[in-house]
Amino acid sequence: MEYKYTFTVFTPTYNRAHLIHRVFESLKSQTLMDFEWLIVDDGSKDNTKEVVEEFKKSNFPIRYIYQENGGKHRAFNKGVKEAKGKFFLTADSDDRFLPDALEKLKYYWDLIPDNEKENFSAVTGLCIDKNGNIIGDKYPKDIFDSNSFETTFIFKIKGKKWGFQRTDVLKRFPFKEFEGENFIPKSSVWFEVSKFYITRYINEPLRIYEINEDSLSSNAIQLMINNPNGTIYNYYKEFNLPIPLKYKIKFMINCLRFSFYNKELFFGCIKIQNKLLLPFIFPVAFLMYIKDNLKK
Repeated sequence: MEYKYTFTVFTPTYNRAHLIHRVFESLKSQTLMDFEWLIVDDGSKDNTKEVVEEFKKSNFPIRYIYQENGGKHRAFNKGVKEAKGKFFLTADSDDRFLPDALEKLKYYWDLIPDNEKENFSAVTGLCIDKNGNIIGDKYPKDIFDSNSFETTFIFKIKGKKWGFQRTDVLKRFPFKEFEGENFIPKSSVWFEVSKFYITRYINEPLRIYEINEDSLSSNAIQLMINNPNGTIYNYYKEFNLPIPLKYKIKFMINCLRFSFYNKELFFGCIKIQNKLLLPFIFPVAFLMYIKDNLKK
């Protein structure tokens, strides 16, 4: 398939009219301008549309799509379907990134030999804070070819990272959409892609991470409680990854933990549990479920 642009810079947004200018200013400053900016508005009630209309007076293509509120994963799926860029780069509505971010991403992709490119799906780099300090861990080498589950579970690399995926690959791995739910963990797609493709990781700062951004850790538990189908689906997929046993046990526990919120899911989750480990896993999962409810 022929793509019109090198990059689709995709921004999912919901009531972020006061922050989305960060992405706009970052894009205006890019040293590589071969991109489109695709905004999928997930049901905003503020003046996001009017703000974007003002942005359209700039010298790069901007497309705005409005949809009823359905969650970031649905906005992502819509963005991938609509993308006209070869590479799909998500820039959240409060993101800022360095002026040469797109140029660096393309540079490191181009370094991959042509006969090996089909094996790669992505290039991912580092994030820095507003003072220029690297957030989290660097990769073992300045150019490090691996995948999501190896970097997470084997090399245990932590911290914010940022990069693109090939659009054609993402079209093959959409986020699963459960009726009545508006959240599913991102890893349900990233780990699935990692079964088939390599990522080129680079020790280059690309994104400026705002420390005061919404933290998923405090919000995530409630999101997972409110969306048990997507949560359990994700943990089940993670359990089947080629990862150390201790992580598999952790995912089994969490699968049970969130199944307590839905009787049908609970019995389904019990069936897939390791029968030898179940007597040990069950009480731990139940105690975590009780603890979750005490925090409400």
